[in-house]
Amino acid sequence: MLHTSNIQFKYDNGPSFHFPDIHCGKGEHLLILGESGRGKTTLLHLLAGLLRPSSGEVKILGQTTSGMDDASLDRFRGKNIGIVFQTAYFVESLKVLDNLALPAYLTGEKVNREKAIQALSRLNLESKINVMPANLSTGEQQRVSIARAIMNAPLVILADEPTSALDDKNADQVISMLEEQAALNGSALIIVTHDKRLKDRFSKQVSI
Repeated sequence: MLHTSNIQFKYDNGPSFHFPDIHCGKGEHLLILGESGRGKTTLLHLLAGLLRPSSGEVKILGQTTSGMDDASLDRFRGKNIGIVFQTAYFVESLKVLDNLALPAYLTGEKVNREKAIQALSRLNLESKINVMPANLSTGEQQRVSIARAIMNAPLVILADEPTSALDDKNADQVISMLEEQAALNGSALIIVTHDKRLKDRFSKQVSI
């Protein structure tokens, strides 16, 4: 489902990273652990195609995404990859439902509000459809982020520090939701985090 080979990345006038090879098959869950400064978010952005590796290769569904042109990669990502960012990045002037529809609009895809409503309903957020993001709790914002990531039934779900700002109860709830949503589609689930509370939950782990 997702494989990397010898990927490296260097920021202009900044740090460079050489990451271990990643392998995550259909329906598998992978935890990538690392302390701050080890490049966890950089790695997730490389897996998602938001950054291009300086060298090495990222393959998803047998396609080398690191070699795609920008337009092809945007379409591929929108269809196959769901991303739960560490920061929600909501447009504060838009209601929750409009925030879910926005990525499709920006990439020129057909906006399917029914899919967005279904994704919110699966996470018990029906009552928040017309709420502004600022009026959501931290836990609700994270659940809306998950809804946005899974609304197109992606085959790969990537989550960046999904529990780091949550207490134990909400952290457990969010991870359970990610696992459940991945199971519904047989999606590969990859979580990058420094949250050691998750270590005992995932049998497949990589440290960076």
